[in-house]
Amino acid sequence: MKYISFTLSAAFILVGCQSTTYNDEQQTTNRSANSIEIFDNIATPVDISHALLADETADVIHPVNDVEISLADDINTSDDIWQRIREQLTFPVEQNRRVVVQRNWYAKNQNYLDRVAKRAKPYMHFIVEELEAANMPLEMALLPIVESAFDPFAYSHGRASGMWQFVPGTGTRFGMKQNWWYDGRRDVIASTKGAIKYLQYLHKFFDGDWLLALAAYNSGEGRVRRAVKNNARRNMPTDFWSLDLPKETRAYVPKLLALADLVKRPADFNIKLFEIENKSVITPVNIGSQIDLAKAAELAELSLKELQHLNPGYNRWATDPKGPHYLVIPNHKVEKFKAGLKTLSKKDRLAWQRYRIKNGDSLGKIAQKFNTDIGVIKQVNNLRGNNIRAGKHLLIPVAAKSLNAYILSQDQRLAKKQNTPRGSEKIIHTVVSGDNFWDISRSYGVNYRELAKWNGMAPRDTLRLGQKLVIWKKAKVTSNTLSNTQVSPNEQAIMRNITYKVRRGDSFARIADKFKVSIKDIERWNQLNRKKYLQPGQMLKLSVDVTNAI
Repeated sequence: MKYISFTLSAAFILVGCQSTTYNDEQQTTNRSANSIEIFDNIATPVDISHALLADETADVIHPVNDVEISLADDINTSDDIWQRIREQLTFPVEQNRRVVVQRNWYAKNQNYLDRVAKRAKPYMHFIVEELEAANMPLEMALLPIVESAFDPFAYSHGRASGMWQFVPGTGTRFGMKQNWWYDGRRDVIASTKGAIKYLQYLHKFFDGDWLLALAAYNSGEGRVRRAVKNNARRNMPTDFWSLDLPKETRAYVPKLLALADLVKRPADFNIKLFEIENKSVITPVNIGSQIDLAKAAELAELSLKELQHLNPGYNRWATDPKGPHYLVIPNHKVEKFKAGLKTLSKKDRLAWQRYRIKNGDSLGKIAQKFNTDIGVIKQVNNLRGNNIRAGKHLLIPVAAKSLNAYILSQDQRLAKKQNTPRGSEKIIHTVVSGDNFWDISRSYGVNYRELAKWNGMAPRDTLRLGQKLVIWKKAKVTSNTLSNTQVSPNEQAIMRNITYKVRRGDSFARIADKFKVSIKDIERWNQLNRKKYLQPGQMLKLSVDVTNAI
């Protein structure tokens, strides 16, 4: 994950990789890179084991099941991509405790290594080719294992997404377009090229030190630079192993080195790498303009699920009308796909519906109804503005199949996540003006980070008016709680109206937390706005549950 970290619990400090909680040794022990240290007396850290066994990384979510995709008609595994990588590994691997602990875990989990390699199979050759063309060390081909376990659909609650785990700002900075239709952070082609540019930038930023560049890829160049400067001021070494960095970053680089060591000499650790052919198996095909993914899948003789899995950057039922205009297709399907594409007229690329405008309609409502965007409707109907008239007709592009058929689209992935049971009762909350995760969570008596997770969002994300949020409760809540009125769900509550005198250091959030009420309620009870500072001595009216307030 790039440039962002936050704490989900006392056990984890989360960035775009699995966390560790053991106490790292501060000093590096010099050992020969050829020696084998197993350190059987060192237990695998609890959260490493839990995170990886629960499917890889502590804060990275894998919302989509793996898909087996036929990539070639003829299988020949005599030439293996791992050998190509192995011959070009150049990083010295310190045989210290921080590396050995990570390597021990990987070496003891052959099933995990197999699962990750199977995910990497469609993409690894492309990644290796891109790295070689950019004159990059091939250790970087292993970085998606650390970041996302090679899952292009992976995301974290730090708002990082994709195989290379970019947050929105850094993704944009390095060429990954993001909009309603498309997210380049999940596009394997765009994100790989962006990751290479970012790593090259970091390598130059840290004067050619790849370990510092990798640490900065995890936690941001500013944080690593400050650590370097702090050591320099104290006349201490400024190499990666000597820096005071967050725990997740201190474990992040050793994870990559541990993987490189395993790839370099798998027999020494009694593991066998799942074979991936050393040949191209996918091709980005220029499609020229927008196309329905269901129709594209038919042309390529792929299932819709297979096509979406190879093209995870597309959020909806069709490609982005403004590009990129390419689809990743298995090599042995490319010629059939191109031939079919030539026979498809532009109007046949999408399904169409003639819609009669009704009173009260707006372009926004119509776009939402047909799961498209306003720009597409305006473009198709040659509209210059947003004004429409009841009784007139619009031509609307629509999905060729039921939206449920596009199971890997953003909407369907979200629906699957929201419908996964997390409690005994599911509540739908409609976002109103002034709502935020904190207030909503207080209203329903749930954790605000969990609330964000249930809805595929980060706690700091902005909510939209009318947005539907799923809330899972372990017990029934009162009817009052089901409205947007913020009421304690405790059935044994004893409510009292009190007057509270603001003290020095008080804030809306601190008072709300103290009395187990919401900031919105404090505003409503006192006709105040949270943007204005509270003054010591100011009197506030509160309605509190005296059995629950501190």
